[in-house]
Amino acid sequence: MATKPVNPIYLDYNASTPIAAEVLQEMLPYLQQYYGNPSSTHWASASLKDTIEVARGRVAAAIGAGSNEMIFTSGGTEANNHALKGVYLALRQRGNHIITTAIEHPAILNPCAFLETLGAEVTYVKVDAEGRVSPEEIACAIRKETILISVMHANSEVGTIQPIEEISTIAKAQGILFHTDAAQSFGKIPIDVNRLGVDLLSIAGHKLYAPKGIGALYIREGTPISSFIQGAGHESGQRAGTENVPYIAGLGKASELAAEYAMNHTLRDLRDRLKEGLRSIFENSVRFNGDPHQSLPNTLNVSFLGMNGSEILKQFPEIAASTGSACHSGNTTLSPVLSAMGITDYEGLGAIRFSLGRYTTAEEIDAVIALFQQRLQARN
Repeated sequence: MATKPVNPIYLDYNASTPIAAEVLQEMLPYLQQYYGNPSSTHWASASLKDTIEVARGRVAAAIGAGSNEMIFTSGGTEANNHALKGVYLALRQRGNHIITTAIEHPAILNPCAFLETLGAEVTYVKVDAEGRVSPEEIACAIRKETILISVMHANSEVGTIQPIEEISTIAKAQGILFHTDAAQSFGKIPIDVNRLGVDLLSIAGHKLYAPKGIGALYIREGTPISSFIQGAGHESGQRAGTENVPYIAGLGKASELAAEYAMNHTLRDLRDRLKEGLRSIFENSVRFNGDPHQSLPNTLNVSFLGMNGSEILKQFPEIAASTGSACHSGNTTLSPVLSAMGITDYEGLGAIRFSLGRYTTAEEIDAVIALFQQRLQARN
């Protein structure tokens, strides 16, 4: 296990965020004092159902939804599984075709592969060199058997924001349900489910300063969907299991804060500061991946041309960042997202994703630039 360095710089917020102090304070009473089962009727549980509904209202308000349209889950992965499998099971007598993209998170791609074993047919639409899917290509993929379109709101690796509103217009015109995975976008950019026009939307708590192990699924009222976990009638019969009150309370507070922070432009300024710093050092030896205009304000994916991203990060133990490439038995393979964008091994194997967050400072960004100036440029 890697030890924490003396002067750590955390730039991996797209992977996970720390729990915000305000969120922890919201959770503590339900970890220490109010420990009853929300379904019980005695004194130890009296206020817990109210706590859950307050949190549900906070999450709903943050995305422009109604409280009755929110289901709590164990995280973004469960929310995605519920959306895909629930719609397929509810509508498979009407059709068996699902449309998604080639750059979705495994929490979409793997459930789609599973549904294919049950008889579903899945079309994986390609993206352009900036990681953006064409609404016209989504429209061309539609068949009379199509029951669901699922396109992520923003890509976690390169930050590209997808044209969700245009795709939703296409889906509505054809009477097709539309789901988006908003795990990476919620809290970074404003979200309104009615403006986006989606029927289902997934949220992951640990991407927005809540704990790991909590998430939510927005289900537009009237959307046909089967329950995901069978048991007692929790979550309006959609998701059985005793509610995780402390984490639900935390997600509610985090969602309230997220709606406020989504309007903050500091992250974009800091990201651009890092981008220009690296560009000034390496000039034509780097490539920036993703859409330069329609992208998450905190995400910078940079390729150090002809190099290996994993080997680069080993030189900077104080920096926590990610590379989408995978290393198996000494062989590095290109990130599936970059590969789908048509990026070559020469361009993509040296890719590193820096993702900034609420606690990133200008001093940290300047320190990263200085470290790259000292260590990486020295070897060239």
